[in-house]
This record gives sequence, structure tokens and C-alpha cells, in this order.
Amino acid sequence: MANLSEIKGIGVNTLKYLNDLGIKTIDDLVTYYPFRYDVYEKTDMDKIKDGDHVVIDGVCENNPNVFHFSRKLNKMSLRLNTGKKIYNITIFNRAYLKNKIKPGMALTIIGKYDGKHKAIVASNLEFGMLLKTKITPIYHSNFKISSKKIHQIILSVIDKININDYVPEIFNQKYKFIDKMKALKIIHNPESLKELNLAKEKLKYEELFVFMLKMSYLKQGHKKSAGLKRNVNYENIDKKINTLPFKLTSDQAKAIKNIYDDLTSARQMNRLLQGDVGSGKTIVSFFALYINYLSGYQGALMAPTEILAIQHYQNIQKLFPELNVSLLKGKLKVKERRQVLENLASGKTDVVIGTHALISDDVIYHNLGLVITDEQHRFGVAQRGNLKNKGKMPDILYMSATPIPRTYALTLYGDMDISSIKTMPSGRKPVKTILKTNKEIKDVLYLMLNEIKKGHQIYVVAPLVIESDKIDLENVSELAEKMTKAFGKICKIGVLHGKMTNKEKDEVMAKFKNGETKILISTTVIEVGVDVANATMMVIFDAFRFGLSALHQLRGRVGRNEIESFCVLISDKETKRLKILTETNDGFKISEEDFRLRGSGDLFGFKQSGDMNFKIADIKQDFGLLLKVKEDTETYLKKLDTEKAFILQEILQKAQSLD
Repeated sequence: MANLSEIKGIGVNTLKYLNDLGIKTIDDLVTYYPFRYDVYEKTDMDKIKDGDHVVIDGVCENNPNVFHFSRKLNKMSLRLNTGKKIYNITIFNRAYLKNKIKPGMALTIIGKYDGKHKAIVASNLEFGMLLKTKITPIYHSNFKISSKKIHQIILSVIDKININDYVPEIFNQKYKFIDKMKALKIIHNPESLKELNLAKEKLKYEELFVFMLKMSYLKQGHKKSAGLKRNVNYENIDKKINTLPFKLTSDQAKAIKNIYDDLTSARQMNRLLQGDVGSGKTIVSFFALYINYLSGYQGALMAPTEILAIQHYQNIQKLFPELNVSLLKGKLKVKERRQVLENLASGKTDVVIGTHALISDDVIYHNLGLVITDEQHRFGVAQRGNLKNKGKMPDILYMSATPIPRTYALTLYGDMDISSIKTMPSGRKPVKTILKTNKEIKDVLYLMLNEIKKGHQIYVVAPLVIESDKIDLENVSELAEKMTKAFGKICKIGVLHGKMTNKEKDEVMAKFKNGETKILISTTVIEVGVDVANATMMVIFDAFRFGLSALHQLRGRVGRNEIESFCVLISDKETKRLKILTETNDGFKISEEDFRLRGSGDLFGFKQSGDMNFKIADIKQDFGLLLKVKEDTETYLKKLDTEKAFILQEILQKAQSLD
């Protein structure tokens, strides 16, 4: 069977509905796993209480009665004899079943028990007796195609396909996994919970094995990849460190040495530099560019926003005046852009800093030796790859301000070496975090007034841009109005959100950065990048809407110097979870808690970046299995001989679907 259109029962419309769900091939169809299962076991009616969920079967006693409330609402009622008692059954919007149900017919009823009337309000009705436990798979669907229809289509094809097993036989035997085809059939049509668990074990292991094999293979490949030849004396790096107007932390110094060792080794660097907000990753990246410059190669640093790119450009010029640095952004004048491109192509430019403009087709590098991506999760896989491809085997450094617990990082970034900066620069005071309710808003306004009187600046964050009828949350427009009433006579207030043009955002941010605006009301667009040392307070409305890591990132916009700074979380919900932020400023601890509470989606942003998309495995729940798989894939790669190399290629081709 070659494609979906050849399956009986899939017409043009059904094909479109399946495509809308991301089901475009036979493989997509059979690996479109249920997200949950309804388990029906007969209820012991002697032990039930009012409001309990029940599953009973019996014989219909009468012809059903139907009452129509309106064209779209109807109620059907009947009596069901279980052999012990007779129950009144009510079910809504099933009038079309009236003529199919006859007295004496066996029925199974699923619903809620109404103890007062000794009746059952049914949510579902099925024909026949429930002879054994019934497990019904439920699929993500939409109003155009039902879960039941998806299930029918899958069952119609599951016996007619051949599918490859990507788990090597050595591990199938080691863990006594069931056959892949059997696992697929069970996952879509289980007869018992025991066999369902066996099927899940097999399919989860395979999915994680494919992912981790790819990670392990890429890491081995990087270790084998020939690096650029560099001969730099570390004494020169030490001398430069001693000229800095501040002292590096031990973690910063260690990270620089890690990078130096990578750049002067025979292999290509592929390193992740992760650290808390304000921990000083940027200066480490500047030293990476400096080491690269001393080797005679060009370096490129790609930032997610123009504001951040300009900030990096200005800072590196101050600290490393010996470098010829260019800034490449989207809004350069034609003449300026032409000059930057000429300098890059000729080799006159040592370091270029910019946004995704760095990967434009007309940007040609003379000898690109180092590529740095700041806030790497903000860029897609393709964008990061395009910059890397601008040079011949350049070394790669990724930076991330979302700290990841080391155990998770070693697994999820299995193809990279990792440097972590945990110690904060000296002189920095921890940001004091306060939790307030909406009823305590006057206290918050007094705290804000106090900071404004000191000449300091404040960020105010709301989760929405415009008012929503469905969600009662503070929004940017409302907050701007309220803050203007409170502080409009004593200071200027700016508004920043994602629906503004880049030019508008830059203008608003520039006014805040130069101190013209004292209060900046914003969505989370200020989460990454901008360093305004005079900003000493972050106020976040409806804080429960954010993950802990996102809140920690926002908090990191203040406390950028020795001045005492504050973060005020305003929320009437989830105060127990938010209290974690009042107890610690350690981003690694916070990310670990965020991972535990919310899973990887919020923490890593993988779904957005395209790095990972599991269909049946869950990175949080199955983390123990993932660690086991990591060990297995590394063992497998070490033992794999050339005769079996085709197996590896097949698995890696399968893994491309994860990109």
C-alpha cells in the first residue's frame, strides 16, 4: 500500500482532514498514537454513590422515548434491566438511535449515577453486553474527523502493512520486547492493560533509541571531525583577561579554557555554553572570538534581536578595541551594507555581529572559523545550519540563558559538549522576589513609586496584548491606562509588544535604554537580551500564566549591577508554585523544578525549535528510560561493524523526521 489515498474509506475530504492533523503518509497514520484510553470495566452497583462514574450492561425494557428541546438538543430515555435492578437511563442528543433500540436488546451504558432518582445520565451507549474489560483508544481529532473514524481507518490498514523495527535485535532480546508489528496492533486495539503496557514499552524504547542514536552518532562525528588548525599561546589569553575592568568568575575562566582547548585541538568544536541570566556568558563568547581572531580566522555572532546585536557590538568594541568588528542588521543603508559585505569578503572584518541577516545569500565570508549563536533556542535548526555552512568546517558555540539541569542537558544535548556558568559576577545582589495578590496592588504601586523617586526604571509585564472576552487577564492596553493614571504626571511610560514593527520596538526600547522612559509596559518580548543597568524593578501581572523558567528569565532583566533590585509577581493562583521564585535565584534549581512540574516543552522550547518531537515517549515521565537508551546507543555505536553500517544509516534516515 503506497499512500493514504489508496486506503478504502479515505476520500478527498477525509484525506484533507487527516493531512490537517499532520497525517500525510501510511507511517504517519500507524504512528498516530492515542493520547489516552477509556477503560470500561463493569461497575459493582452495590457499592456506588451519588455522582460516581458507572459502566453497566443489561437488557432494554421498552421502546425509547425522545423529547426535543430544540433543533440541536434532544433527550432520549429508556429502562435498563441488569438482572438485579431496573435503572432509568437518560442520554442527550442520541435521538437518531431511537429506531435501532428495541425491547430485549442488550446494551452497555457508560455515565454518571444519579442516586436521588436511581437513574443514570449516560455519556455513551453501546450495543451488546460488556463481557470483559473494554479499552477504547482516544485520538486527538477535530470537528471534521472524529477519534472513532481515525481508529476505524487505522484498524483497516494495520494488518496490510510491513513496517521496520529500528531496535537492534541485541536489545530486543535483552529487554524481551514484543514484536514491533504486534506492538502497533496492540497500541491501537488493546485487549488488556497488561499487553498495552508491553506495547508502550517497546514503542517508547524504539522512539527514544532512534533519537539518542542520532545524538550519540552526531557527537562521535564531531569528535572525529577535523578542526581548523590553530596555534595560540594561552599566555596571550591570560594577558587579555588581566586587562578587563572586572574580574572573571571561576566558571567564566573555566569556560574560556574549555573553549580554548576545543579551538586548539584537532577536532571541530561543538559546545553549548549555558548559564543563568546575567552570569556573564557574553564575555566568554567574546574571548572565543578573540582566540579565533588570534588564529587568523573570522568569527560571527548571531543574536535573536537587533537590540541585542547592537548591544554586543558596542560592548565588544569597548573591551576588544584591537578587533575590526562589523555590525550586520536588516536596516542598514544600501551603502553601509555594501561596505560591510565587502569587508567580510576581503577579510578586513575580524568579527561580525548581527541578526539572521548574517545568513543572507549575499553574505560571503573570507575565512569563517567560528560561529556563535546567542539564545540558540530562538533560532530554528535550519537557521543555525545556514550560518555554519557559510564556512568550511567552522567551530560552533551555542549560548543559552535557560539553564538545564546537567543530567537532562547531557542527554538532550547529547551531541554537544557543555560548559555551565553558575557563579554570578561579584558585586551583584540577588534580586528580591515578592509575591502579591491583586488585592495588594496598592503596595505594589508604592514600591514602584519608591524606585521612580530614586531615579530608577521599571519593567511591567502582561501576558496579553489586547483584551480577551474569554480570558480575564491584565493586558498591555489596560496596564498602560492604569500606569498612566498612577504615574503619568511624574514620568514617561512606554509600551512594547510583539505586534509592533521592529522599527517601533527599537524606538521604544532605545528610549527606555537611554533613560527617557521610566516605566516600560511590555509582553514577554523583553525576556531576552536587553541590558538596562538602571532598571531595578520587574512587575509581572498574572504570573501564574508563565512557567518558572520564563519568569526567571524575565526577572533577569533587573539586578544587572550592585543596586538592590526587585521582582514582584502578582497572582491570585498557583501561589505555592510561584513561591519557589521567592526562595531561590538559582536558575538551575528553578529549571529543574520547572521540568518536574511542567515537562520539557516550557523549559526547552523543543517543539518550537524543531529539535525534538516525540509521538509516544514523554521526556519527563520516561527520563529513566531515556538514560538507559543513551547508554545502549553509545554501546551499540562502539560495537557496530562496517557490515552492519546500513542498519545505522536506515535508523538515521528515520531520525530525520525529528528535525
